[in-house]
Amino acid sequence: MAVDGPDVAVPADLAAAVAERLPPLGRPAVVVPADGFLRPASLRFEHGRTDPDARYTDWLDVGALSREVLDPVGPGGSGEYLPVLWDVDRDRAARALPRPMPPRGVLLVPGALLQGVGLAFDVVVHLRVAPAARRRRTPTEQAWELPALDRYDDEVDPMTLADAVVLADSPDHPALVLQGRFS
Repeated sequence: MAVDGPDVAVPADLAAAVAERLPPLGRPAVVVPADGFLRPASLRFEHGRTDPDARYTDWLDVGALSREVLDPVGPGGSGEYLPVLWDVDRDRAARALPRPMPPRGVLLVPGALLQGVGLAFDVVVHLRVAPAARRRRTPTEQAWELPALDRYDDEVDPMTLADAVVLADSPDHPALVLQGRFS
């Protein structure tokens, strides 16, 4: 399950909350943040540290996320996933060991810009933050990323692709819209 949304929507918090509620229902859960599968700085920042186009297309290592996480836990996979590939703070391989997916386990992958790149998720929840709310809530030092999020909305239209949409303009008052439809 993808929990797709901009940083200001804190998709990792929703993924953690869902993961916490699943074991009592007989479904163990594993959270693997997409940020653990970012490309090395030399590739992410090839066009500068604040290039919104690079943020949109060059940061996430889609192939590695598929190869090391989604494919192994999917049908016919080995059942072992890599919890993290790249240590962004140190800009080097994380050297994590593969872990077994629990039987009947649910994999949650929180992150931004996860749809429209060919990742094989069974379910996608999109945390929708309207452009005006993103501009209000995004810290000044991250404002350069806003054009990438606008481009994502325009080119991918994540609300229509998602299985469920959570309107997250106000973190204290989220609203669920089922089946990716906004009315």
